[in-house]
Amino acid sequence: MKRTAALLLAFVAGAAGAGELEDALKLKTDRERGRIAYEVCQGCHRPDGLGRPDGSYPQLAGQFAAVLIKQMADIRTGIRDNPKMHPFISVRLINLQEMADIAAYLQALKVPTENGKGPGTDLARGARFYERNCQDCHGQQGEGDDAEFYPVVAGQHYLYLVRQIRNIRDGARGNANRTMRRELRGYTDADIDAVADYISRLQLRPRH
Repeated sequence: MKRTAALLLAFVAGAAGAGELEDALKLKTDRERGRIAYEVCQGCHRPDGLGRPDGSYPQLAGQFAAVLIKQMADIRTGIRDNPKMHPFISVRLINLQEMADIAAYLQALKVPTENGKGPGTDLARGARFYERNCQDCHGQQGEGDDAEFYPVVAGQHYLYLVRQIRNIRDGARGNANRTMRRELRGYTDADIDAVADYISRLQLRPRH
């Protein structure tokens, strides 16, 4: 199965994080419990998971639960470095059940269309880069793939996308997908700005 292969890669990156990920994915979740547990997160990520257009915090509403759990597990075990989030994702504050419940709650929220967008000055260039290097994994509409832990990128804030794509290109994001690192080789900052602007304008069809 695709998810089994992705889990195997996670084990190579860090056994502790992969173990938490595998265990959390097996749990039966409760969205209402997740809504309550999310209260510790909303000071930064805002109510309803909308994040901040200045790029300081990502938009989380409508993101796949599997992707959210993986990122939380990776941050908790240090595979992905995120000092701001460490106190809030600590095992002393959030257990695996709460982690899974929060992810289920956020996945059920609607992906917003009023996210932060770029200047719109180089969208044709951004579209070419997206179709060539991003679409196979993240989908034509930015819908992602939960089985492969590819995140939904539609509705994400432009400035957050710029920061994360540059971090992946520069090797500063420890849990970055290796294929994505290869695809970003040779990208200039201007290239990243263009593709991030294009991505920030993608919109999903309603989920059924």
